[in-house]
Parts: sequence; structure tokens; C-alpha cells
Amino acid sequence: MKKSTLFFITMLFFSAVLFAQEKSVVVTVVDSDQVPIPGVSVVLKGTTKGGSTDFDGVVTIKLSSGDIIVVSSLGYTTKEVTVANEQNLKISISESLSQLDEVVIVAYGTQKRETVTSSVVQIDAEKLADVTTPEVASMLQGKVTGVQVLPGGGSPGASPSILIRGRSSINSTNSPLWVVDGVIIGNSDPKLNPNDVASISVLKDASATALYGNRGANGVIIVTSKRGKIGAKPQVKVSLKSGVNVFNPGNFRLMNSQELYDLHTEIGNPNPWFTEDLLNRDYDWVDGATQDAFVKDASITFTSATETHNLFMSMGYYNEEGTVIGNELDRYTFRTNLDYKITDKLTIKPKINFVFDGRDNTREANLYEAYTNMPWDNPFAEDGSVINANTSQGDDWLGRDKRNFFYDRQWNYSDSQSFDLFASFDFEYKLAPNLTFISTNNFRYGTYESFSYTDPRSNGGKSTNGSISDYTYRNLTRFTNQMLKYSNTFNDDHTINLLAGYEYNDGSSKNITTGSENVVVNGEVQSVGLKASVANGDASEFAQQSFLFSGDYDYKGLYFAKGSVRVDGASAFAKDYRYGTFYSIAAGWNIHKEDFFNIDDINILKLRASHGAVGNQPGGFGYLSTYDVKFQYAGIIAAKPLRLGTENLTWEKAIETNIGLESRFFNKVDLAVDFYNKENSGLLYYRALSDQTGFSGRYENIGSITNKGVEFSLGADIVNKDDFGINVGFNASFNQNNIKKLADGTDIISGSTILREGEELGTFYMRKWLGVNPGNGAPVYEKIEEDGTVSTTADYNDATVQIVGSSNPDFTGGFNTNIRYKNFTLSSNWSFAYGAELYNSSRNLFDSDGYYLQFNQMVLPEGSSRWENPGDIVTHPKPRIGGYPGSNQTSSRYLEDGSYLRLNNVRVSFDIPENVLSKIGVTGANIYLTGDNLATFTKFTGVDPTIGGAGGFTDLGYPIPKRYALGLNITF
Repeated sequence: MKKSTLFFITMLFFSAVLFAQEKSVVVTVVDSDQVPIPGVSVVLKGTTKGGSTDFDGVVTIKLSSGDIIVVSSLGYTTKEVTVANEQNLKISISESLSQLDEVVIVAYGTQKRETVTSSVVQIDAEKLADVTTPEVASMLQGKVTGVQVLPGGGSPGASPSILIRGRSSINSTNSPLWVVDGVIIGNSDPKLNPNDVASISVLKDASATALYGNRGANGVIIVTSKRGKIGAKPQVKVSLKSGVNVFNPGNFRLMNSQELYDLHTEIGNPNPWFTEDLLNRDYDWVDGATQDAFVKDASITFTSATETHNLFMSMGYYNEEGTVIGNELDRYTFRTNLDYKITDKLTIKPKINFVFDGRDNTREANLYEAYTNMPWDNPFAEDGSVINANTSQGDDWLGRDKRNFFYDRQWNYSDSQSFDLFASFDFEYKLAPNLTFISTNNFRYGTYESFSYTDPRSNGGKSTNGSISDYTYRNLTRFTNQMLKYSNTFNDDHTINLLAGYEYNDGSSKNITTGSENVVVNGEVQSVGLKASVANGDASEFAQQSFLFSGDYDYKGLYFAKGSVRVDGASAFAKDYRYGTFYSIAAGWNIHKEDFFNIDDINILKLRASHGAVGNQPGGFGYLSTYDVKFQYAGIIAAKPLRLGTENLTWEKAIETNIGLESRFFNKVDLAVDFYNKENSGLLYYRALSDQTGFSGRYENIGSITNKGVEFSLGADIVNKDDFGINVGFNASFNQNNIKKLADGTDIISGSTILREGEELGTFYMRKWLGVNPGNGAPVYEKIEEDGTVSTTADYNDATVQIVGSSNPDFTGGFNTNIRYKNFTLSSNWSFAYGAELYNSSRNLFDSDGYYLQFNQMVLPEGSSRWENPGDIVTHPKPRIGGYPGSNQTSSRYLEDGSYLRLNNVRVSFDIPENVLSKIGVTGANIYLTGDNLATFTKFTGVDPTIGGAGGFTDLGYPIPKRYALGLNITF
């Protein structure tokens, strides 16, 4: 046999062996929700062998064991997978949050991340849905640098407050502007089903917010609701969640019978009722007023998207019982988004969304009474009947207020309903290949009705023989924006985007309160009352029109610049001061794209800078003088002065400069740093006037406040393999607040705070507590003489009122972790704040040194002690009957460290395997267990250092509960 023939046979043999080792592998690519992704590139590493997934996210490739395939698609993280002996391979890829080529939502549109010149953070749905909440704002807690989310309380549906880069306004709002699907909503949390949210963009600097003009001074939060994925199959997704809320008193604990008895013994209670028999009584009022409460959350969504239409529909139901017995929220939501391409030029985008809230038959326990009532007072008689403390005789009831909330709660109740309807008809028309006309048109109609019934048999109804009260509120707002957008690229290097628009927004509201007394038992309408007692009403309206212009330029994705101008005219100001002009300029540089840049370990290095001016305006018509017309003189209707108008009242204006650096290292670590300096001038302040003027006060523009600081965020994909991954993120913000200027340099003192040039907004102004005199156990305060000499005094009234601290934290932030192993995922989210001082006003009552002898008292925190003998160095005076003059009044004694570290959420989830789901016709399913507000590490002695907003004053309030929930997501 010839050598060539032998060689040919040998090669044919080896080829056959190699061919036999190859096999057809069916690769299915899905996203994090287990939804198939069409158009994904799946190729053998180092070759062009492979293909793209079809409509079902499937592609078939001939592969051998040990081959490495590369899975990639625009907007998703690229993944490499090693093939074993599988014939069917399912690969999950996640949306990329770190690549600069992704598109982010910005003011009035979208922009490639690599060309963004502003401080913008976008969070997609999968990063938001860890908490169980009906409020979208709560989803941001701990996730965005420079953003503080402060809970409004623990009652069902309570909306949190949000601060972006500190407080900068005195009388106007410090809350950011909310924009939903291009429609300006206002400064309150929009009522949205969290399951409808596709992404949230937080715009922080003036360059990002300048296109919102007079409303952008406190930042802007843009919410984009969900759409279908073009090319994907129509799908139905069902989300079910059930949980339990647990009352969470934090570090605050009231005394039980024995502890209170010991305190009264130490005080030397002389009352005849103070005997050891009291130890036979020990009722826990807080336990009686609270409960473990259930939460139910269910939603169903339908999506269908093709080249001509994109439809998203959702329905949701949320029910939450309050941990304080008697409060319950029912919320129903519905949304439809439709994008319909009628022709190649015309696309219509109608949307409708409604939210209905109901709080029915509310017989809420009174937390104040639960805290103050003594354990020696039992609300129930031996036969189980409810005791009327108000009519108790002698020593039957010892508490000062003689209140038993269980008694009136038998009959008295209230309920409320609200309905909000949002309807939009938007459309886009392509006038030319690079020129598009975009029309956004929306109206919002809202109603709120509440009803309160006080029974004639109740203590609260005795003076009126029962009463009924009705409150009705209605509002209508209209919004329209007509905009032209031009985009073009010249010579493949120069890209220009231009925007010009006109915007009009107006609204009106009206409310009515009616009441009647001497009512029929269990009556529910005003006609059952024999005597009309209340008839009040109010109305308001506003209007604003705006002109906006914006343009940006991009050269090869290397250098880019942006500028904008907006002119706002608002009805809140007089004619000559009605219009304000707001602007921004910004530039950016992708250094890593330069030819001279050759550092392989730095994948992205971007520098950006911006400067701009935005504004803030008051509600109402501060430039007008107002009068009280509910006034009679000589039996006829008359008017008396109420508020003095300020003709030259004008905008608060914020001028901000921002410098930012974004980078990515080793294709694993993302780092962003921002430096900012913002000055708010023309601060709006309501100044009280002398009674001699006849007016209570007037609005004035009084000065300026600066906020400057640094923010940084860090994210790292520590491990990113097919069946195992670890991802962590961290963010922190350092903000310094300073009052730069006040009218005439004059201090403004309001209660226990002061506005003073050179100090912070939120500065406490009160007497300074120095502790306890070791010699006699009495309180000691600081006194400053006119010459500056510092001395001590035991006389509260003789102590010097002075600056004693600030409610502003030194820094805030959060961090998160995500660990993935095969079908399991474990994630956590934390938030923290350091350096703020909080005034714990509840201690005036519950840490009173014997002043409130007939209130329950708090158990002293760990490390605290009371004076007993001369020489004792302690934290608390010796308790005595009546306390010490002023010792439990306002002073720095009750200022506490408000620093905290909070575990907001822990979630463990499991993706049910596809081979199990395919048998029942399910595309994807995920089951998870989650816990919210599980732990707060703090020295603060109250229930929660975050309740009470940013003002620095907090009481016990309604604690935020711990929550445990089990959830299931199913996709068909």
C-alpha cells in the first residue's frame, strides 16, 4: 500500500474519532427571571463557530466536552461556560449594570452611559424587588450613594421621606421631584405597584436635573414602568407573597410591675395606694395594643411585544395589617402600557394606571396610652368586661390620665378610601429620518374620603352625645409636553442630539369637612345628627409653563459635552418675578479610549464635570396678602388680616458644581467618585410679624445654604462563574452643610433650633446638660457669663441657651452582598449613618426623675445608673417626687447619638429546575424567603433612629416592624 493511501486512511480514522466526540448541544439562554432571550450570540471561544438564539432563546451547536462557549448580548454581562457531557444546557445571563455602552434613563429621554456627563444612578427592577413594601421610595434604601431614605413610621402604607445630598431649604420642600414615564408627579412618593417598576434613575447634580428647572433643586427620581421584550414570547407572570410583621420596639423598653415598684420605692412614694399588693398586678399595655400582623401581596402581569406593538398589563393586590391593633391597608392597583406602531412614522403610547386604597373599620389602639399607662392598671374586669377608667373611683385606676383605649375602641372607629387615576395619551411622529416629534399628555384625578364615628356611649362622645365627621378631598392635575428631538451622526465621528420643548402643568384641589353632633347610635351619615357642628372648606390651584432646550455632542465616544436651558413661569410669584431661567453645562472624557492609554488592568476611566442652576418654589401664592373671612363683626361677615404678601418674592435657586470619575478595573471592579458643591440662595422663609401689623407673618427670601461633599460607590464581581458567583457593592456619602448668609446676619430661633450664619441647618439650640452633681445627685447645667466665663448651675432657668449639636450625619451609605450557587441565591442589603444627633423627646415623659409619678417609666439603657451616695459618678439624678425643676425639660440631656447600622433585608431564593417545570408547562419559577428590618445596631435608646425625618427630633412614634415573608414567582 502506498504511503499516501495509508496517510489518507489514518487521517480519515482520526477525523471520524473527532467527529464522534462532537455532539449537538441545545443551548437555552434566559435572563435573571428565567425568560428566554432571543438574539444572544453563542460561539465557541476563539472561533466564529456558533449562532444566535431564536425566538425561544434556543440555539443548537456541535460541541465537544471541555469546549468553552462565550455567551454575549448587548446590555447583558458576557459569560463563558465550559461544556461537560450535557446535551441540553441552560445558561442564565444578567443585565449589565457596569458597562458604559448601556442606555440609561435621563431627563426627557435616554443616553448611552459612556456619554453621560451628570451624576446619575440607575437601578433596574431585579435590584429593587428585595423588600416587601407598597411604596416605591422604600425600594431605594441603602442602594444609592448620597440618598437617604427615612421611614415615615411603621403604619401600613406610611411613605418615607428622601433626602438627596442633604437639606438645603428651610420652608420649601427638601424632597426630590418624582417623574413617572415622562410625567412630572410632584414631590410625594407616587402610588405605584413596585412590581410595575422596570428601573429607577436618581438624578443628583444640577446638570442632570436642570431640565426640570424650578423643581429640580432637591434632585429628581425618574421611574420607568415595565414593557415587554421585543421578540420574546407573550408571557404571564404571577407573583405571590405572604408575610408577618412583628412589633419592633428597638432599644426602648418600659418597666414591668416589679421594676416600676422598685423605682417608686427608691423615690419614696408616699401615697396610700403604694403597697406590695401592686405586685399582683402586671398588665403589659404595649403587648395588649400590638400584634403579629399579616401581609399579603399578589400581582399578575402580561407582556406581549412584536415589531408593531408592545403591551404590558398588571393587576396587584396588597394587604397589610398594622402591628398596632386596629389598622389595616388594602391596596388595589392596575396598569396598562401600550406602544403601538401604526406606521413607520407614527407610534401611539396610551397608558392608564389607577390605585385604590382602603382603610376600613379602623379601631386603632392608642400607642401613647399604651406607653404611658401603668402596669398596675388592668383594662379588663375579672368577668372580662372592659373597664371605664374615666369613671373609676379611688385607687381602682392609678394612671394620671385615666384612659383605657380598649373602652372607647368598642364603638368608635374611622375609615378612609382614596382613588388615584393616571391616564396618558402619548405619541411619537417621525418628521424626518433624524427628527422626531414627541407628545406627552397626562391627567391625574384623585379623591380622598375619610369618615370618623364617635359613639355617644364612649368617653369621647359624652360631651357631644356622639359625633360624625366627614372629610372629602379632590384634585385634578394636567400635564402636557410637546417636544422635538433631533439626532444625527456625521462622518461616523460626530454625534449631535438636540431637544426643544414646551411644557404646561396646572392643577386644582378642593376639600370639605362636615360634622354633626348628638347622633343616632351607629349612624354613618350626617343626617343622623341633630346638630351641625363643623362646615369647613378650602380650595387651591396652580399653573406653570416652561420652555426647555438641550443639546449634547459626542466625538467618537471619546469627548462629549452637554448644555441645557429651561425657562419656568409659575403662578406662585408676582408678575414681574414669575419667570426664572435655569441652565447647565457639562463635559466628559473617556480617557481609556485614548491611543496613549495602554493600562490593561484599567478597562474604563472616565472624567466628567458639570455646573448648573436649578430652583425651588413655595406652595400657594406667597406674594399675595391673605385674609380670614370666617370672621364676624357686629353680626355680619367680615375679614381680618392673616398673611402679609411679599410682592418681590422669588425663586430659591441652587447653583451646583460636580466633578466625577468613573472607572473599572480587571473587568471586575467598578468605582465611581463624585465631588460636589451646591449653594441654595434666596431661601424661602415664613417670618412671624408683630401683632401690631395685624398680620401673622410673611414669606421672605432670606439667605443661602451650602452643601458640599464627596460620594463614592464601589461594586465588584468577585466570582462570576456559571454555577457560582459573588457580588458586593458599597456606597458612602460625606456631606457638609453650612448656612452661608441670612438677612441682616440676624439669627432665627425656632423652638429648640437656630439658624445662624456659619452653622448648619438643623443646629440644636437649648440648655447644655453637664450631668449629675456627685455630691448631692442633682442635675448640673452650663452657664456662660457675658464675659465668656463658663460655670455650672443647678438652676435650669439660669442655664445658658446655646448651640449644643447638629442633626446632620457626618456620613451615610449602604452596602449589599449577593452570593449565587447553582439555583440558590443569598442576598443582603444594609444602610448606615454616622454622626447625627437626635433629640429623644419621649424621654421627657419616660425618663423624668419622678416628675411623672403616675406614668410608666423606661428601663434605663445598659451602662446607665442613678445616683445613690455622695461621690457616685452616674448618668441619672437621684429620683424624687416631682423630679427636679427643669430636669426633664428641653436640654442636651436628651440629645443622643443617632448613628446606626441597619440590616434592611436578607433574601434567600431558589430557581426551580427547568426539567421539573417543563412537565407542568411553566417557563420559570422562583421561590424565596425574605426578612426586612431584621436588626439595627445603634446606641439610640428610642425605638428607631430613622423615624422622624431629618429634623433631628424624634419620639416613640409607630415603630417600623420586622417582617418575614415567603414568596413565589411563576412565569408561563
